[in-house]
Amino acid sequence: MTRIGLLSDTHGYLDENIFNHFEKCDEIWHAGDFGSLEIAERLSAFKPLRGVYGNIDGRDIRDIYPEKLKWKCEDVAIYMTHIGGYPPKYNPAVKKELTEEKPQLFICGHSHILRIMYDDKLHCLYINPGAAGNHGWHTVKTIVRFAIDGNNIKDCEVIELGKRGK
Repeated sequence: MTRIGLLSDTHGYLDENIFNHFEKCDEIWHAGDFGSLEIAERLSAFKPLRGVYGNIDGRDIRDIYPEKLKWKCEDVAIYMTHIGGYPPKYNPAVKKELTEEKPQLFICGHSHILRIMYDDKLHCLYINPGAAGNHGWHTVKTIVRFAIDGNNIKDCEVIELGKRGK
């Protein structure tokens, strides 16, 4: 079983409580808009980190993290990108890839809207962890924790980090 800590849209701010919430995780996945290389470095020093760059990320992040990632965690095929839309209103390019490649888990960020839903048409779980940073219009900072056990995605928890700072 692999325990995952998922976050997005830190925008250069890293809530220290994330380290407590992700303590028992095996990996951390960041769905873009790190905001600074320091965020990526602090997370990767704590746990193995997978991430994609977001629209606000500069060359320093883009030189390390790709626009999209596709991999398998245990027996689950995963596709992660920053801007992807949501079921059924996907970005057209993302929808084409989801239809052709048929991952079991699709992760994106960008909207700052926490959303976890199953897409019955594509047979794919969609997760957007919301925004963990202080920049944006969201009111509550959120992250997600879950586990992958073989081909099962389970134990999904939404964690609220408190109100967005000014």
